[in-house]
Amino acid sequence: MSDERTEFDVLVVGGGPAGMAAATVAAECGVQVAIVDDNRALGGQIWRESSRGGQHEERNHWEARLRARQVQLLCGYRVVDQPEAGVLLAESGEKYRELRWQRLIVATGARERFLPFPGWTLPNVMGAGGLQAMVKCGLPIRGKRVVVAGTGPLLLAVAAYLGKQGAAVVLVSEQASWGRLARFAAELARFPQKLWQGLGLRRELAGVRFAANSWPLEAHGDSRLEAVTVSAAGKPANIACDYLACGFHLLPNVELPLLLGCQLDGDYVRVDEWQQTTVEGVYCAGEPTGIGGVELALVEGQIAGWSAAGKVGEARRLFPARARAQRFRRLLDRTFALRPELKRLPHPDTFVCRCEDVPYSRLRPHASWRAAKLHTRCGMGPCQGRVCGPATEFLLDWKAESVRPPIFPARVMNLARHHGEKQQPGEGLEPELET
Repeated sequence: MSDERTEFDVLVVGGGPAGMAAATVAAECGVQVAIVDDNRALGGQIWRESSRGGQHEERNHWEARLRARQVQLLCGYRVVDQPEAGVLLAESGEKYRELRWQRLIVATGARERFLPFPGWTLPNVMGAGGLQAMVKCGLPIRGKRVVVAGTGPLLLAVAAYLGKQGAAVVLVSEQASWGRLARFAAELARFPQKLWQGLGLRRELAGVRFAANSWPLEAHGDSRLEAVTVSAAGKPANIACDYLACGFHLLPNVELPLLLGCQLDGDYVRVDEWQQTTVEGVYCAGEPTGIGGVELALVEGQIAGWSAAGKVGEARRLFPARARAQRFRRLLDRTFALRPELKRLPHPDTFVCRCEDVPYSRLRPHASWRAAKLHTRCGMGPCQGRVCGPATEFLLDWKAESVRPPIFPARVMNLARHHGEKQQPGEGLEPELET
C-alpha cells in the first residue's frame, strides 16, 4: 500500500509565487486544495529566504493567507509520473503519494539556461541563481572575487546580493547590446515599479564594472576556477576570479505539462484566457507560460486559482493587470534574446552533455536530438536533458521529441507500487505446471 492516498478538488504543483497565489484564492473559494513542491519550504527560487524587504513582506502576505485556509502542504515531494488521468505520483525519498485531483494547476517555475563553453565544467563555475541559492544556504562568499555573466535581469539581482554578502564582484558581463539595453531602459518608463527596482539595483552596484556586448569565452584553472576570459567589445579580456556565476536567462519547466499532453506555443505552455491548457481541467501559471517575473506569476496564479474554483468573475477582473505584466514579459524576451555569436562558444572537445561526458564534436554529425541520444547517450544522465537539451536546441536547432516518465529520477519500487496495488492477488502469475 502507498503511504497515503489523497484526493483534492484542486491540486497545485509548484510552491513559488504563482502556485501560492493559485492555491490561496482557490482555497478561499471553499474548495479542498493542496500544494506539492519539491522544496522543503514554500516560496520557490525567487522567494527563497528573500533578502529584499518588499519581497519578504509579499511572501509573508501570501503564506499567511494560504495557511489561514488550511491548504494541505506536501513540501519535499516531487511529482514524477502520471500513471492515469487525474492521478499524479509524487515521492520524497522512500515515501510516495498517489495524488488524485479534479482540477490541476501547474506552476512549476523555471530554471537557468546554460550554454557550454571551454571550462564551463570546472568547479566554481555555476549558475548565477545557483550560486545565489548556495550563498543563502551558508556558502561563504565574503572576500571572494566573482564574475557574473550571461544575460537577463537576474544578473544584476545576483551581483547585488553577492555584493551585500561581502563578495568582490569584479564584472557583470551581459551579452545583450548597448542598443537593446538602451531601448529596454526607455520602455521601463511604462513600468514604474520595474524602473525603480532597476535603479535600486544599479545604486547597489555602484563601482562594479558592467559590460554589454560581453560574454564568457573560456574558464581557466587546474582543479578549480582561477580566471575567465570574456569577450568585451569584441576583444578578449582575462579576469582572475574565484567564482563565475553564469546564466543565459531562464527556461520554463514544461516537462510535466508535456507529460500531461498539454500543447506548447514555442517554448511556453499554451493557455486560454482562464489559464487553462489544451487539456481540460489542467491550468498553468507562472514561468511555464512565459518568463515575466513575480508580478505576472502572481496575477496568473490568481486567475488560474479562481478559474479552477469556478469563480470566473473574480478571474476576469485581473485580465487588465495580466495584460500589463505580459507586455513586460515580451519586452524581456526581445531584449535578452540570445545573439548568434554564442553558437560559436563550444570547441570540438567541449562537453555539451556533462552528465555523460559527450563533447560537441560527437553531436554535430547527428541530425536530431533522438539520433544523438541513441548514439552518444546525450541527455540520458541524471539531469535527463534539462541542461544539454536546451543547449543543443540553441546550438543545433534540435527539439526534444517526447517526454517520458519518470520526469525526474525516481525509485523503481515507487513507480511499481501504483500498478502493483491495482493487480488482484494471483494476476499476472504463470499457471503452475502439473506434476
